Amino acid sequence: MAAREGTMAQIPRESVEQVLQATDIVDLVGSYIQLKRAGSTFKANCPFHTEKTPSFTVNPGMQRYHCFGCGAGGDAISFVREYENLPFTEAVRKLAGRAGIVLKEEADDPFAEEKRKRRGRLLDLHREAAKYFHEKLMRDPAAAHAREYLKSRGYGAEMAKRWLVGWMPANEREFLEWVRSKKFTGRELCASGMAKMNDERNPRAGLWAGLFRDRLMFPVCNELGDVIAFSGRQLKEDKRSGKYVNSPETPVFKKSQVLFGLDRAKKPMLKEKAAVLCEGQLDAIACHEAGVEHAVGVQGTAFTREQARKLRRYTEQVLICFDGDRAGLEKAESAFKELAAEGLTVRVVELPAGDDPDVFLKRDGVEAFRELLDKAKDFFDFKLARARLLGAFDTAAGKAGLLTDCAETLSLISDGSAQEVQINVVATYLQTSSTVLRDEIRKLKANPRRRVREEKVEERGPVVAPTSVHRIVRYLCHLALRSSAAQGFLGEQSETLHEAAPWIEGVQLLEGVLGAAPDPGSPAAVNAYLAGVPEGDRKALTEGIDELSDTVDGLREAEEALEILSGVALQRRDAAIKAEMGQPGLSRERMVELLEQAKEVTRLLRGMDKRFVFNDEIAPSTYKAKEPEWKKKWREKNG
Repeated sequence: MAAREGTMAQIPRESVEQVLQATDIVDLVGSYIQLKRAGSTFKANCPFHTEKTPSFTVNPGMQRYHCFGCGAGGDAISFVREYENLPFTEAVRKLAGRAGIVLKEEADDPFAEEKRKRRGRLLDLHREAAKYFHEKLMRDPAAAHAREYLKSRGYGAEMAKRWLVGWMPANEREFLEWVRSKKFTGRELCASGMAKMNDERNPRAGLWAGLFRDRLMFPVCNELGDVIAFSGRQLKEDKRSGKYVNSPETPVFKKSQVLFGLDRAKKPMLKEKAAVLCEGQLDAIACHEAGVEHAVGVQGTAFTREQARKLRRYTEQVLICFDGDRAGLEKAESAFKELAAEGLTVRVVELPAGDDPDVFLKRDGVEAFRELLDKAKDFFDFKLARARLLGAFDTAAGKAGLLTDCAETLSLISDGSAQEVQINVVATYLQTSSTVLRDEIRKLKANPRRRVREEKVEERGPVVAPTSVHRIVRYLCHLALRSSAAQGFLGEQSETLHEAAPWIEGVQLLEGVLGAAPDPGSPAAVNAYLAGVPEGDRKALTEGIDELSDTVDGLREAEEALEILSGVALQRRDAAIKAEMGQPGLSRERMVELLEQAKEVTRLLRGMDKRFVFNDEIAPSTYKAKEPEWKKKWREKNG
């Protein structure tokens, strides 16, 4: 049996999902071969067969790759397996080491289900708390000063509704009573970071929930739109506490991996081919409210490599739009280093001194702001123009310091051609030769610390053929893996699927998908599920999945495909009945029984939707004239 089939006995599915969640497939594949952006995907010459025209595609949204030439495809783990000829477990270990994850390899994890339940409860608590805080802001007389603050910043009720902005009561007991009324436990509240125990050694000492007391509450969401944390804005000046207070890290919130507003900005980023990077929540919100919807906020902390990787999934250009003060400039330089290391093009938006995006937009309007975005400077043009204004070019020592500083920053640019362009820019500013800069960069890169690890390559099992599955069933599996609406609908159709199973090959595969119910909104969850099924099932389930459109109406397609499936099953049942009726020597009782069955099948077929032709085709007959291109390709590849 192939190594993959024993996967879950060695590495829990939860751990596989964690590794996939921490691995950006564009970053991974790009570290092996050169990728070029092509719309919302990336292309390259396939590393698994010889070709002159690129047919190898990496989809950052699905976190999968596919070659239209040789048919290779899969997730990050599959790529490492195939490229480095590793068994599944070693590929997972390699990616875990790359992401800094300590794997928990156990024969069975009896706590996995409990962990999932705890995570679900935390998400429920955050979602309900966000609604509670919002209701308080909108209706509680005690929140009048919070509403006045929003008004003073130029925002009203509509903005608060769109962003679910809330208010934490000044009396923490009021919040704790609400928590109890919703049947959440003190342990869950502490795990969320919204409270902590008064005395860790004495559980009876009660809870303290004063972290966000009397603050404006901004829900922080993950990429899928789930509330995972809060940022509380001070309403009354208190020097003992910061202007903003954020949730501590929890099982559902890792601040280094989160960008405020990314759930709303990811589609506009693809359209605009850029991301606007702001310092905080209100700046990002101000951009969105003005119609600049490709903006995200850094959450008030230092910008991280993980956040850069998140942005790289959706764009190749970032416009840094930090405050126009000295601190903002320093943060911009720090962010550039992380973004450049991930191969992103970086430009800097020059705000007037003392301004932030929120202030500028309120005063000068969105058109003036868009002009600033259009005029954003390449990072080194911005950096060196500022340095000249500050007098760094006036002395030889100043220029020498700039040369060393710029060489260090240039050495971080991962794109070789982009680095070469910027070397020439810096050389021109500093009136030196590009050779001097390259030599300085080589010195910085000399003798890098590298860890060389011997990796054992296990013998692979025999090649496993894909499990036999009808293309309509495969299509339904794809819908269930890509659409929450389709998965929910199909999960309620157990009786229909059970009746079709004897007549249609592969229905058990679909039932397995629906039973596991991996979250279609999480590529890591879907790919982790696919990693855990037997090799033959995995091949059957992934064949053609990359051709399914991201814009497909999952519910409608599932309803129509299930109707076709039922029709095909009835036709096959009808054919089987008629074939048996033609057999010689049937008893009178059996013939009567078969006639009754035939009559019932005919009645059911007449009751089916006449739009469909049950000839094993995926598309309804009425759609063939205006069939979407993606569906046509899917049928051609799978039928």
